[in-house]
Amino acid sequence: MSAVQRRWGAWRNEQGTWTFSLWAPAATSVELLLEGQPLPMQPAGDGWFQLERIAEAGMFYRYRIDGDLTIPDPASRCQPEGLFGPSVLVDHAHRWENPQWRGRPWREAVVYEVHVGAAGGTYAALERQLPRLAALGITALELMPLASFPGRRNWGYDGVLHYAPAACYGRPEELKSLIDRAHGLGMMVLLDVVYNHFGPDGNPMPAIAPPFFRHDIRTPWGDAVDFREPAVQRYFIDNALMWLRDYRFDGLRLDAVHAIQPRGFLQTLRGEITRELGGRHVHLVLENEDNQASLLAGGYTAQWNDDFHNALHVLLTGEDEGYYGDHADDATARLCRVLGEGFSWQGECNRAGRHRGEPSGALPPEQFVVFAQNHDQIGNRALGERLLSLAGDGRTALAMALTALTPMIPLFFLGEPWGETAPFLFFTDHRPPLDEAVREGRRAEFAHFRSFQDETLRARIPDPNAVETFERSSVAWPADDDAGARQWLELFRRLLQVRADHLVAEGPVRPLGATAIAPGAIRAGWQLGGGQWWLAFNAGELPVAIQLPRGREVFRLGADADGLVPPCGFVAVHVEAA
Repeated sequence: MSAVQRRWGAWRNEQGTWTFSLWAPAATSVELLLEGQPLPMQPAGDGWFQLERIAEAGMFYRYRIDGDLTIPDPASRCQPEGLFGPSVLVDHAHRWENPQWRGRPWREAVVYEVHVGAAGGTYAALERQLPRLAALGITALELMPLASFPGRRNWGYDGVLHYAPAACYGRPEELKSLIDRAHGLGMMVLLDVVYNHFGPDGNPMPAIAPPFFRHDIRTPWGDAVDFREPAVQRYFIDNALMWLRDYRFDGLRLDAVHAIQPRGFLQTLRGEITRELGGRHVHLVLENEDNQASLLAGGYTAQWNDDFHNALHVLLTGEDEGYYGDHADDATARLCRVLGEGFSWQGECNRAGRHRGEPSGALPPEQFVVFAQNHDQIGNRALGERLLSLAGDGRTALAMALTALTPMIPLFFLGEPWGETAPFLFFTDHRPPLDEAVREGRRAEFAHFRSFQDETLRARIPDPNAVETFERSSVAWPADDDAGARQWLELFRRLLQVRADHLVAEGPVRPLGATAIAPGAIRAGWQLGGGQWWLAFNAGELPVAIQLPRGREVFRLGADADGLVPPCGFVAVHVEAA
């Protein structure tokens, strides 16, 4: 077996045969069970087993390890019966309706984050919503993780079979249809992928490949994945290439890369993607608690900017527990730093005594993804409340305006465009006894919060495993006669039109500085290719006077009372280039 063939899974060869390949260094023997027929696989060195066999797409198969343990393919492309069922051979040949699509520049991204199950339940249901999303001005759909997970309800971060899209949402060809339809409407599609851990149930790797993990580094999910191993690197590199090439996703959002060691793997991954798909716009976005500006300077497209959310949330709600405590000392100043320099934390020591972040002021604004809400920030609350329930209409509208009208890349969460108030809760579908462990672990997680120190109050936290928890988190597109939703949609559409008219210009963008005018009130500006962009807002309790450079006012929230910006007021001004 040559080095270039050391890849995971089953793939079709030009001659019509299929190659089956598995890395199982703990195994003495491996059999392919193809439609129930046992076929011995041949050792190929370094823990790999391989077999070439005549087969057809749609056939069922499994692997049997040492005559005893039967598992699905860890790189299965399809699991129609779920995580514990047989794998199915998939030929990724597909007739695309938009084969000419090459993506869009990142500066044009307006991202809408969606959980497929909570947005209608299936790929097909979400596809039917795409024309309305495109009409609002959404240019990028971001799907929460799709890797096969236990049960039928899950956020997706418990994925185990990373190559197989969750069957509860539909067939692989229906996922391709969703992406193809989005491309036809001018929308990119991004996928959230989880390369830092496997879910807690159904993972065959510890049994067949103990070297897949390292015991000297622990993560919140257990032993760390060992990215020093070539076979481990290949597993995740080929997975990324599959989503980008075979499904034609336009980019990936890499979950919690601060848990990936050594960090050099991230550059290896980016390099291989660039080499394979260099003729397209492919965007690689990070979630990184460590605020490593060097990864962005080194070629990654952007990072989710939690600092923007956390400082803004403290301003709007006054909350100061948990990670909000790192922004509660002076949320106005911290949000100023975000608007002017990218990250709030750039190497300083936080409350936990840990140095966090790297200097980010030299990075362009488009390398920061900003949001007032997302799945984490809502769903990791005990009761899953959205900002509208916590801060009211005025402050939520202000947050929406600020998110949309900075030159950073805006992200909005499922239902946010129409002012959805249904909670987004943490939900799972685990088997006993894991279901009880997750339920109790969820409640224990909030025991140190003031609101849940009483055991009776903690009992109010929804059971993640209950189907009602998922159902409460599911949202539908609002009815046409929903006047409240229409008002939010009109505001949202207007904001995105202003953004498209003024903030998606060619050329570099650089900050001109952000200044605190009063507690909760900020003025910020940017140099654009075609002039300057200035905004001011007031999240404080009293009206404030904020002077902006002379230019054309293109957006305003709140009435102007004698030159004062009222509480929950917002104004944006465009200054034409001389």
